[in-house]
Amino acid sequence: MRFVKPKNALEGLSKQPPALNEAMEEAIVTCDKCKKTLAADEQENELYVCPYCRRHFRINARQRIDMISDAETFIEFDEDLAPVNILGFPGYEDKLRSARLQSAERDCVVCGKCEIEGHKTAIFVMEPGFMMGSMGAVAGEKITRTFERALADGMPVVGYAVSGGARMQEGIVSLMQMAKTSGAVKRHSDAGNLFICVLTDPTTGGVTASFAMEADIILAEPYALIGFAGPRVIEQTIRKKLPAGFQRAEFMLEHGFIDNVVDRKRQKKYLSQLLRIHSGTHRKEEP
Repeated sequence: MRFVKPKNALEGLSKQPPALNEAMEEAIVTCDKCKKTLAADEQENELYVCPYCRRHFRINARQRIDMISDAETFIEFDEDLAPVNILGFPGYEDKLRSARLQSAERDCVVCGKCEIEGHKTAIFVMEPGFMMGSMGAVAGEKITRTFERALADGMPVVGYAVSGGARMQEGIVSLMQMAKTSGAVKRHSDAGNLFICVLTDPTTGGVTASFAMEADIILAEPYALIGFAGPRVIEQTIRKKLPAGFQRAEFMLEHGFIDNVVDRKRQKKYLSQLLRIHSGTHRKEEP
């Protein structure tokens, strides 16, 4: 059997414009769950959710912010912060360059403040197109600063997590961000402020082991993979077959690890209701 190295989207980026057939392929996506195809305009209308099986496709951070925040209310924090090769890891500069080209972001998280149906909130959204949301020093710093700003202004925080874990090219520095962000979450919480985190596909590794699972309310998108180690690693370690749906959002809800699974089309309204209830402005409706 011949081993073929899988194509990595962050390597070997072509500088040539895509051919016509490639452009057509980009405009059409096949759902990996039900195998139905969707055109680009249909994907956008459905908020990148398969209308046949409700499989949620990955979307970028800016798309999520547009979907969740009220129009023209988002103000970005620390947009100029960018990672550097602090450990001299071989090839890291090239990977960062490729990740910036692919995602159009400086790092794997976009932070800021916005309004969600009139409720002022700090927000951070992780970017899967930048090295699959792997957390390094800059991501940890930006998320920490977001919680510190929210603490100073008495704002809740809404976070969207998507990550393959800590960024190996930054070694122990990336692992330190788990403690750093957790400390910021704790200080924000001790002051009586609300933190809601939405887990998307996938949320794994050091992000799961830190701020993503420390929220007051933990939500997830349907069928999102949530865990520390992946299911294949666990099966290889324990030498047993895992239950069907193991580590998927619905499994995690059934076993008490998260609070609810919320479809993308309902998320803005759902978050708004939670923010209203916990802001003290909720009023019981007349029967």
